[in-house]
Amino acid sequence: MCNPYPPGKTDTALSGKMTATSFSLVFSGCFVTLLIWACGNKSHSCRDLCSICYDMYGAATMKCLSDLFNHLCLTKFENAMAALNSTDWCIWGNVSGLYSNLSLCTEEISDCLLIPWPNPLVEQTFVDIHSRFFKDCPTEELSDPPPVIVFALVITPICLIPVMVSLVVLKTKNGDGSS
Repeated sequence: MCNPYPPGKTDTALSGKMTATSFSLVFSGCFVTLLIWACGNKSHSCRDLCSICYDMYGAATMKCLSDLFNHLCLTKFENAMAALNSTDWCIWGNVSGLYSNLSLCTEEISDCLLIPWPNPLVEQTFVDIHSRFFKDCPTEELSDPPPVIVFALVITPICLIPVMVSLVVLKTKNGDGSS
């Protein structure tokens, strides 16, 4: 049972002599303890995030998670991306650390609030980031193959067509038709 009073005061605090004020203190002490237990871990920053959600939203909701992402994770990522030249956005070596930090930030906040990660909000956050910062980046999958491959793919049917026509003409010239 939750008892905010020092040892030896238990029976006084929980006996029939409890006043409204002492009940309120016991109740609020238990409530704060439950809030801390509802947090993902006992770190100071995690407790702060949980208390923000409970103070502002009444619980660890997706709305709270979204607002925390925007203020704590996305702001840092956007500022760091703004510090880079937009042509450097497509170079993985330049953005991999920023991208990893963003991913780690979303994961830590979700873990603190005991919201599964990844979740639809995280997925949408990364889709938005990709459409905003990386939409003009070329991808290896969509680039043209090397010229040697293109040449081989084009020349092969061009060479095979005359060979096939020659075989058809030789077969029909025989007059045999059965072979």
